Amino acid sequence: EVHFVESGGGLVQTGGSLRLSCAASGFTFDDYSIGWFRQAPGKEREGVSCFNSVDDYTNVADSVKGRFTASTDNAKSTIYLQMNDLKPEDTAIYYCADKCTFYNGVYYFYGSWGQGTQVTVSS
Repeated sequence: EVHFVESGGGLVQTGGSLRLSCAASGFTFDDYSIGWFRQAPGKEREGVSCFNSVDDYTNVADSVKGRFTASTDNAKSTIYLQMNDLKPEDTAIYYCADKCTFYNGVYYFYGSWGQGTQVTVSS
């Protein structure tokens, strides 16, 4: 059974940085896709990134492009999201999830995700 545990969230001022981690267990880093999405109170889920190992390509949402970088450390079974130049609109719970895809401008997540980690950016 695939299990993800996100961590690294917190309270940061506008312009600050955070690095989120996602520890994976029961997950095989072979021919996989994995990414991040976020959800703010009262708003719909928003895809942030999706990495596909077959294409070796990470798709990053326009809203965070140039500020957020997703990466994986297969040896540590951990996925990261480096977030720089944070803005109040980045405030949300962030989740990592597998089986993602990006199609016609929309992210889809078909697999599992963890409990999320809260990111709050103060103005």
